[in-house]
Amino acid sequence: MKSLFHLNKYLWKYKWHLFLGLLFIIASNYFGVYMPKIIDDTIDELINLDGDYQKDNNIIWNLGLKLVITYMTFSLLKGVFLFFTRQTIIVMSRKIEFDLKNEIFSKYQQLSISFYKKNKTGDLMNRISEDVTKVRMYLGPAIMYSINVTVLFIMVISFMIYKNLTLTLYVLFPLPILSIIIYKVSSIINKKSEITQQKQSRITSFVQEAFSGIRVIKAYNKNKHYLNNYKIETSDYKKASLSLALVNALFLPSIIFLIGLSTVITIYLGGVKTIHNELDYGDIVQFIFYINMLTWPFASIGWVSSIIQRAAASQKRINEFIKINEKIKNEGQNNIKELREIEFKNVHFKYPNKSDAVLKNISLKIKSGESLGVFGKTGSGKSTLAQLLCRLYEVDNGKILINNILINEINLHEYRKKIGYVPQDVFLFSDTIKNNIAFGLEEKEFDFDHVKESAKSAGLISEIEKFNDSFETKIGERGVTLSGGQKQRISIARALVRKPQLLIFDDCLSAVDAETSKRIQENLQKKENAKIAIHISHKISNLSDCDRIIVMEDGSITEEGSHNELLKNKGFYYEIFKKQQLEKN
Repeated sequence: MKSLFHLNKYLWKYKWHLFLGLLFIIASNYFGVYMPKIIDDTIDELINLDGDYQKDNNIIWNLGLKLVITYMTFSLLKGVFLFFTRQTIIVMSRKIEFDLKNEIFSKYQQLSISFYKKNKTGDLMNRISEDVTKVRMYLGPAIMYSINVTVLFIMVISFMIYKNLTLTLYVLFPLPILSIIIYKVSSIINKKSEITQQKQSRITSFVQEAFSGIRVIKAYNKNKHYLNNYKIETSDYKKASLSLALVNALFLPSIIFLIGLSTVITIYLGGVKTIHNELDYGDIVQFIFYINMLTWPFASIGWVSSIIQRAAASQKRINEFIKINEKIKNEGQNNIKELREIEFKNVHFKYPNKSDAVLKNISLKIKSGESLGVFGKTGSGKSTLAQLLCRLYEVDNGKILINNILINEINLHEYRKKIGYVPQDVFLFSDTIKNNIAFGLEEKEFDFDHVKESAKSAGLISEIEKFNDSFETKIGERGVTLSGGQKQRISIARALVRKPQLLIFDDCLSAVDAETSKRIQENLQKKENAKIAIHISHKISNLSDCDRIIVMEDGSITEEGSHNELLKNKGFYYEIFKKQQLEKN
């Protein structure tokens, strides 16, 4: 139950819904519990008739009419307050569900890239959907029925004790046994619920991955292989679910048996006490009504207990993410209007859960109006450099200074607004080309002419205009309808449309032919003006026009200078340049 304490802040937020729900439950149960008293009084009056047939017949009709009208009135009032109960407590659970999903999604947005490298997308989706749904069942039905059982139990027991304390104690004898059963089975349900949720997450992750890579699966004819794996995953989930269902099935028969035992005790002992004039017939009927009135609430204890245990297991999984103390926090107070200078001072960095450093003793400085080329083989640390500059990770040692201010002392949101970053792995949304290009703009900043201009600078305008719907063309999930080169150029246009002060191009022309690449490079050089531009590539032709180029090997800078200076040095850069020239020819 400790994991559910996180939800207390929401219960406090909607305390008036909960308080009104409690009042409506009390009112609804009052009318329900008082109804057997009406029947008791009617039976007593019928038994005490004086034997005059004509007179008694009239009394019976009057009593019957009175009973029907009173019983229907009380039933109607009970139903009305039950409706109000659901309109407060169930509505409260839906509001908390809304808030909790927003809290989780907001937390997901704050978590670092390393978090997403460790966790599967399907599992994250499952926690914000399936797990939150199970938590909502606790906040709604479980709380409502728990309060209802408590209120009903107090009222019914009060009426029963008022009638006869001894009989009440005998009738309640099976309840401690019931409590032990509930406690034991609940602990089993809790463990099995966690296992079931883990299996569910694995299925979601498996399906999400299969759908994302469907083209590769089909190309390699692995359909049957994935189908067999899916059957194995679902079979494991089925076994876990059936095991949980078996435990749940123990509740209802146990409760019905014990309630039935209470009914037998009532009839037997009630009959004995009636013979000895300690009770009358109406009291026995009233007791039987009360016992049956407790049947469903006590039967629901098992169901409610199951809901609470499942919710606790789900909330525990949610809390694992919500309570992560993220390293990258937006605590900087400095707002920079213009990026004038970027400096790396002896920067060291290694990824979490990896022993080897990716960057070692990196020191460099870039000023406004300059363009820096970053060259190196795969795994040399080029992309890591860009990710640190965007503050997607924190450095382990050393400093990154922006205008001579530590990067973590700058307002992160305002800083990132000044960056146009085109990553290696291009991601496009299932939307129009126009909206994908304008993705980084605020609504008030949107200017369609500027979107077109950015597309032109990215060498894409002629191809967009060939589509039937031009910029309104829907590109499908992850841009599935576009070629690799078109995706990269849309991503470049997305960066340019923001008019950033820092442009970072991380090997973003790998899928573009040489002629188009050269044309885009020329456009970018025109667009940079006073901006800082960083071009990352393993193709020297994409870097040759940069003011300065650094060569990286094994996380360190081994060479530095202009294109011509590096060629004169005849080092690693020169050797790769010759190889690429031969390949080109």
